[in-house]
Amino acid sequence: MSNVWGKNIKLSIFGESHGKSIGIVIDGLPAGIELDLEYINYEMQRRAPGKSKLSTSRKEKDSFEILSGVFNNTTTGTPLCAIICNTNQRSKDYKDIKNIMRPGHADYTGYMKYSGFNDYRGGGHFSGRLTAPLVFAGAVAKQILEKRRNIIIGSHIASIKNIYDEKFDLVNIDKDILKALIKMDFPVLDSKKSTEMKQCISQSKEDKDSVGGVIETSVVNLPVGLGSPFFDSVESELAHLLFSIPAVKGVEFGAGFDITKLKGSQVNDEFYIRDGIVKTHSNNSGGILGGITNGMPIIFRTAIKPTPSIGKLQKTINISKKENTLLEIEGRHDPCIVPRVVPVIEAATAIVLFDLMIESEGKLWIS
Repeated sequence: MSNVWGKNIKLSIFGESHGKSIGIVIDGLPAGIELDLEYINYEMQRRAPGKSKLSTSRKEKDSFEILSGVFNNTTTGTPLCAIICNTNQRSKDYKDIKNIMRPGHADYTGYMKYSGFNDYRGGGHFSGRLTAPLVFAGAVAKQILEKRRNIIIGSHIASIKNIYDEKFDLVNIDKDILKALIKMDFPVLDSKKSTEMKQCISQSKEDKDSVGGVIETSVVNLPVGLGSPFFDSVESELAHLLFSIPAVKGVEFGAGFDITKLKGSQVNDEFYIRDGIVKTHSNNSGGILGGITNGMPIIFRTAIKPTPSIGKLQKTINISKKENTLLEIEGRHDPCIVPRVVPVIEAATAIVLFDLMIESEGKLWIS
């Protein structure tokens, strides 16, 4: 099982949804970085379950414990290991359906790959619960990027089902708007759309169903020159980690798929110089050219599928009996996972950019 990511910093995630704890090891962090633990806790609580009627009723504090790599709130240069204890499991919800393959989940593929030895409770290691350690690592990277380089990462819910928020201005992104979005429980640019989206999610919950949506993310104040062409492009690196997040089914940069409807004369981002700084009049490339940052805001959108655990009767199979059956899922599940995925997307983005910054400027860039 491959659970290690990174080049200059390496992450290793461990644990299962209903195990004793989940956690992460971060290797390669330079020594001497002072960590704001309150900042990390805030990011963790943005993702934590059980805080809203729109999410699962499973309540987890998502309190973290740092086991190594930090002394007097400062990194030591050795591997940083943090764990998050699972305190509110209801494993009995899964005992009776351990051989029933839930549609939309990794039950079948996990069973086949690991010969039935995988932990099936709550999805085991395949669960979205494993995004909590990712948010921890992202909070470490995010605060370093902001403190040392004023690099700000923010997102809003671009859509829930067929309800759409305003879009970011691809050229002019105000860092204060991004910071304000981070403080919102349900981050949108148009508050009226928030009400409509929440009603849609509530109706879906009442119908024993679920809905998905799109998250739009922006990064401002990045330097020119991060990334490399082809295999190590910024898009490649971001997509790699973003697609590691359960429920992510699509990523588009800049104008995205809409770029196919335009001509080259409309798409090309024309250059100009103001106060000695190179800018572009448009930003259809999403701040990346040839896999390398060009100094404009990075803009991308991530598609999140509807939560697969729903209360409706579904057709499936009993893998042990090799026969068809029906399933009506019980337990505590999110009718829409999108709001809780927002900080996960930002965390993945921060981790990738932190890794690229170290690659570009060396470990001394943080000093």
